[in-house]
Amino acid sequence: MVVGLLLVGAAFLWGASALTWATTTAPVPGTGAGRSTAQTVGDALAPVLPIAVLSVAGVAAALAFGPRMRRVTGVLLAAAGLVPAVAAVATSGGQWWARAAVVAAGLVVAAGGALLLAVAGRVPGMGSRYAAPGAAKGSARTEDDLWQALSEGQDPTAGGEPGR
Repeated sequence: MVVGLLLVGAAFLWGASALTWATTTAPVPGTGAGRSTAQTVGDALAPVLPIAVLSVAGVAAALAFGPRMRRVTGVLLAAAGLVPAVAAVATSGGQWWARAAVVAAGLVVAAGGALLLAVAGRVPGMGSRYAAPGAAKGSARTEDDLWQALSEGQDPTAGGEPGR
């Protein structure tokens, strides 16, 4: 659920960055016609795209870190999700649907960070399989441990260290 919220929030922020924030019309000299220019949300609200990237990075952090760092990451993501939402409300101008899209996307990222904070101790980690190669391993005692040692190229019946 955390991963889904963070990825959806990032996708919404990225999509919202392409929306039109404001349009201006300036007269073209000598023609009497006007020329319209559009400013996108990404141009008007600087934190939108960086928070989207941060949200995707938060997915990797949620999977790789331990419980303590997941809590820190959750707090940072919850706060970071509020930044574009507050910026969209506080910045003058802007189309109402662009404001609504940025606020909704920021709140989704904030909800993902808050949920990560709440479940930080229960999210499964990457496991010891991804530990450093020099990490100490206990002796093989169960049948599963024996088969795992064989799969790793070790002799589980040897009394010393592998390779000796």
